Amino acid sequence: MAFDPATLTYNDAGLIPAIAQDHATGEVLMLAWMNAESVARTLETGRVTYWSRSRRAFWVKGETSGHVQELVELRVDCDRDALLLKVRQTGPACHTGARSCFFTSVRDGVERSEADPAAYV
Repeated sequence: MAFDPATLTYNDAGLIPAIAQDHATGEVLMLAWMNAESVARTLETGRVTYWSRSRRAFWVKGETSGHVQELVELRVDCDRDALLLKVRQTGPACHTGARSCFFTSVRDGVERSEADPAAYV
């Protein structure tokens, strides 16, 4: 059965959350948003393309930074309202220069950065 991005469940803004995960390690790298066109472009090119809510434009990950995400596999959750992108990540995924955007932990009510300061650009 051929996949059709129109069959996904998008929010009122026409967006769906997309979680990027390193295909080899399983590490969660980032969360961003996609619309039907960015899903289609990602599948067509193999380069992950998101929808930037702030710029209101397509955003090909790594287009300016060189920190490319190459799609290995796209998975759809059971409700068809979230995506898991298994990617081959070149360089850091986070705009801060950290490998993952999820470097802040909260334990016992205390927030702590787990990022390696040397990872920041």
